[in-house]
Amino acid sequence: MFQAFQFRWLAVLGASLLAGFGWLQYRLVVLQIVRHKELSAKAEHYTRMIYFTEPWRGEIRDRAGNVLALSVPVKTIYADLAVCANRPTPVARVLASQLRTNEAHVANRLRTSRVRYSPNGESVDKKSAILKRHVMPWEWERIKMALNQETYGIDPHSPKRADKSLLAKLRQRAVFAGNDQARVYPYAASFAHLLGYIGSKMGTPSLEGKAGIERALEKQLAGARGFCVSEKDAGGHELVFRRTHWVAPVNGNHVVLTIDLRLQQIVEQALAEAMVRHNPRNASALIVRPQTGEILALASLPAFLPQNPGASSPITWRNPVISDMIEPGSTFKIVTLAAALNEAVVTLDRLIFCENGRFRHKGLFLHDHAPHGWLTAKQAFAKSSNIGLAKIALLLGQERLYSYITNFGFGEITGIPLPSEMPGWVPHPTNWSGISITRIPIGHEVAVTQLQMTMAFCAIANDGRLMRPMLIDRLETPQGELLAQYHPQFVRSVVSFQAARQTKAALKAVISREGTGKLADLDAYSAAGKTGTALQSNKHGYIKGKYSSSFIGFFPADEPELCISVVLNEPHNGYLGGSVAAPVFKAIAQRAGPALGIPPDKGALPSSQRLIQEAATKTPPVQSVRKALASGATGDQPYARVAQR
Repeated sequence: MFQAFQFRWLAVLGASLLAGFGWLQYRLVVLQIVRHKELSAKAEHYTRMIYFTEPWRGEIRDRAGNVLALSVPVKTIYADLAVCANRPTPVARVLASQLRTNEAHVANRLRTSRVRYSPNGESVDKKSAILKRHVMPWEWERIKMALNQETYGIDPHSPKRADKSLLAKLRQRAVFAGNDQARVYPYAASFAHLLGYIGSKMGTPSLEGKAGIERALEKQLAGARGFCVSEKDAGGHELVFRRTHWVAPVNGNHVVLTIDLRLQQIVEQALAEAMVRHNPRNASALIVRPQTGEILALASLPAFLPQNPGASSPITWRNPVISDMIEPGSTFKIVTLAAALNEAVVTLDRLIFCENGRFRHKGLFLHDHAPHGWLTAKQAFAKSSNIGLAKIALLLGQERLYSYITNFGFGEITGIPLPSEMPGWVPHPTNWSGISITRIPIGHEVAVTQLQMTMAFCAIANDGRLMRPMLIDRLETPQGELLAQYHPQFVRSVVSFQAARQTKAALKAVISREGTGKLADLDAYSAAGKTGTALQSNKHGYIKGKYSSSFIGFFPADEPELCISVVLNEPHNGYLGGSVAAPVFKAIAQRAGPALGIPPDKGALPSSQRLIQEAATKTPPVQSVRKALASGATGDQPYARVAQR
């Protein structure tokens, strides 16, 4: 009987062991086969780490190598939430004092940053919170030393071991810093509409261009992120010996512009003076080399600080030179005259009856700003007679006029490497009204950008050859080696050499004593140009009393070196282009010519202008910004102001 009991016990034990082994085998199958992917992913989630390293963003320079935008090393300060949670209120008070920020803000960061959410919606405990960005390295050293002396409300002489341990943790681990970079714009608001600004790339710590050159050449400036695939221990520290992949970041390339720092400063000073004198809504100007299309200066006021665009109205972020479409007014008459001369429907000496200032066509009247009788085509252009140019356009015809308008580049973007360029608007002749043939030739019923209008003048200055505007001179590697060199691009011939020369003669007459642009006459250079005054409009029609006043000209007149365009929107204390914009052209040209060493063709330079070249060359050397930053420049100095993310 005992043997039977023993046998039954052994049978039960064997069955239990067999069942246990079966269950274990089942669990192994479930864990290693059925749930293998799920559990492997979960294990990898806790042990595997992937982190990215940011590349150094390339510099933006002017044609002489002066640095207009660069990146500098900064620190991002974090709080260790696990350590700070022990004494949040004293910690917030201490950190706010040392970081020179608001105590409530710091307390809020310590309180609300404890929990974040992963992409799948699960809550994940967050170990740190960002307290302050863009802290200069020397400032971080000061903060770190100061924090090491803080007591956080704990008696440093307390006999309690817990107090001593907590104080040591707070001093050593409550706050730490990570490496980062910030964008510095050495010339503050200068070049703002050209350079643009940067910001955080959505969902990443990377920086990206948001406007201007920073955005247009983002790929060239940004470089490529590096990354590392490794494993971490339970404390979150990397196990370097388990690192499987390491790809170093590729730093961004340097962009060298065609812009000349000296000319940019001349333009901005002249615009600033015009802002004081006429208080316009905005004022803009640019300088272009007609033979190449190189843009040597481009500015608009009011401007904004690229390192902190949010401090200015979004209206100031807009670049009116390429983004504002306006009726050009009388500067557009250059297209009408050049087309008529090229088609030989008129000569400069042809007499035109200007109807004593009142011309009726298709039942509606067209007026001149002053009554004129018989004028030659050249005189009609110089005196800016609407009636004279309208009659020339009637001889030309709408189809040919439209062809020349589009051939000059109106109605399409110029291709300048800046974002947000507008194409303007030119209606097709099938949509013209009965009076359009007398309104479009004088700059009404069309919309253009300042850049388009300037390039049209450059085409005449360049003997009828239209060039594409050029803003990028070259790209250089981070080591300074030439990566790409850009060259002028010829677009097409818009008129013949002879027609362009004749148009130049008419433009020279504008600056004569009898012309509307006599205030643009230069002391040492011959000049040619055209005034423009146009009522602004909206969807309801023209706005009484609101004008766009402009002047576009070039010098020396016969062999032009520079073309300068000036536009003032809604000026006060005068509104005619000849009285408002022409003097700004003169102020720029009088200094730009000597600064570039352009020989005068009307006699010797006045003594005041002979000194300009020496003064204009006294610009900060290329390395001055880096030296200033390395020496510990304060945030109050222009070159130490950093971009806000």
